Amino acid sequence: MPEANPPRNEACVTLDEDTSLYRRIEAEILAALERAEFPKEAIFAVRLALEEAVTNALRHGAAGLPNPRVTLSWRVEPTRVTIVVEDPGPGFNPDAVPDPTAPDRIHLPSGRGIMLMRAFMTRVEFTPPGNRVIMTLDRPSASQPHQRTM
Repeated sequence: MPEANPPRNEACVTLDEDTSLYRRIEAEILAALERAEFPKEAIFAVRLALEEAVTNALRHGAAGLPNPRVTLSWRVEPTRVTIVVEDPGPGFNPDAVPDPTAPDRIHLPSGRGIMLMRAFMTRVEFTPPGNRVIMTLDRPSASQPHQRTM
């Protein structure tokens, strides 16, 4: 007899400001990474980047909309995980975001999301007009625990 809800390795969902749905989807993604035997450090990296991307999409991209919603697509493969977060906003230029490590910004309590996504994922791409981010983490090899490109 098949499972009622078999574990998924990919999905596309629409999220709103209800954090309980986000937490369930996050747990599903992390469980898929565990089943694929990604190292704990990689799972942590995905969790952090995912939270930053969804938070940014809801806080900035969908801000001011009557029913803020973002689309989250994900796929876990044996060698990589890909996450796409898209919001209905007008987009932005990620290169115009101020450097959060600049002396006049280092003390601010926010503004580090993009920097963290880029630090923890192998690839981070914002597609024009800037309301969609595609993040990929390649399975780390034993000789190179974390390798990133932009």
